[in-house]
Amino acid sequence: METGRLRNPLNREPVFAGKFYPASEHSLKSQLKELFKNAKSPSPGRNQPLALISPHAGYVFSGPVAASAFNQIPPNAFYKRVFILASSHQFLFKGAAIFDSGNYKTPLGEVKVDTDLGRELISSCHVFQHNPEAHQFEHSLEVQLPFLQHKLGTHFLLIPIILGTNNPDECRQIAHALKPYFTPENLFVISTDFSHYPEYQDAIDIDLQTARAICSNTPAQLLKALDENKKRKISHLKTSLCGWTSVLTLLYITENEEFEFQKINYLNSGDSKLYGDKNRVVGYWALAVFAKEHPFSVSEEEKKELLQKARHSIAHYLKTGRRNKPSPPETPGILNRQAGVFVSVYLNGELRGCIGNFARDEILNDLVQRMAISAACDYRFKNLQAGDLPEMELEISVLSPLKKITSPDEIELGKHGIYIKKGIHSGTFLPQVAQKTGWSLQEFLGHCSRDKAGLGWDGWKTAALYTFEAVIFRG
Repeated sequence: METGRLRNPLNREPVFAGKFYPASEHSLKSQLKELFKNAKSPSPGRNQPLALISPHAGYVFSGPVAASAFNQIPPNAFYKRVFILASSHQFLFKGAAIFDSGNYKTPLGEVKVDTDLGRELISSCHVFQHNPEAHQFEHSLEVQLPFLQHKLGTHFLLIPIILGTNNPDECRQIAHALKPYFTPENLFVISTDFSHYPEYQDAIDIDLQTARAICSNTPAQLLKALDENKKRKISHLKTSLCGWTSVLTLLYITENEEFEFQKINYLNSGDSKLYGDKNRVVGYWALAVFAKEHPFSVSEEEKKELLQKARHSIAHYLKTGRRNKPSPPETPGILNRQAGVFVSVYLNGELRGCIGNFARDEILNDLVQRMAISAACDYRFKNLQAGDLPEMELEISVLSPLKKITSPDEIELGKHGIYIKKGIHSGTFLPQVAQKTGWSLQEFLGHCSRDKAGLGWDGWKTAALYTFEAVIFRG
């Protein structure tokens, strides 16, 4: 009987601690520390991943590969929610089961479940169900949690999903329900091992083909590869992807979109120094999904369109008092992508408003129209009137993606804007601030930390620092 704490009987207790991974907190932390010490590092300049594909065997076999997957999460990364999709090894049932009765537990502590969202998904989409039994004896979800706890601590909410279906159409329905949550603020973890029980070299060959099919970001290509793997009649091959329904669901979410799959690390159980048997192995790949990166530029045509739309939005609001519905993009480039923007309003050369936002889940086309109205109504200045429109001049700063830095020496004054964040406090300066003020680097950081983030002059020294660039134009 537990003492010193209340036990919630509705929590999902750690069933596989002591089997797939250490049962004691100390031993588990020690093993995780060693696994991450030797894990594959993220590529320089990469943004935080949107999704990870990670194996789920015992840590002595697949731990190095799983650690490499989770090591793609940069230090101090923040995710509001983590969705884990794991295909059931125990039961076959329709759709997927979302655990919504309590929290998940590991030897490292409780992982808080977003039960409100879980229940909302169950009630709003018939493909989800309340089925705690599907979670009770399923290892493939549980073993991912200590890696998340090691990287993210307790600063995320969990959406634990066990897929019981083997029907691609139901995977498509699950994907349709989850796609609105596939945004930079959330992380998707897909739990799967690869080939089961072929010989060592056969596993390497077939697992590479399966990984390539996944990285094509085409559901049909994955299904074709799995079918071709069966037809090859490889000795002792039981499956080439045990969590294929979870991976297929991910591909239904990402297909035809601006995402890039990256192969991170591969091993199979034959590589285990203590227990490796090369005659009969299981394969493990770590894969990561990122938003596709585009060259950062704004054409003259795009600048003209952005200025026209910002001006039109302000004019409509000042004349009617209502925000108009954003007009759709006319050019095919950056207006259709997520990009941050600041809009500054000048009247007779004097600043009358400056409001902006970093890219979240809104395309630049819509964001610039919304920010233009906010800038025209900036509470720090006297509001504009409709009669001011002929004298109004706009300055638009389109922002590149944020890049986390480890040293202020990486900041180039006049080229980089800065974003400082610590807890709930944050502040930003556009690149042109340093040019207009003539501040030194220390003044640039100090003023932003004190005046914008509210952290004090030296608060930036213990905060997360990010840089960005801006394309700035007026009209």
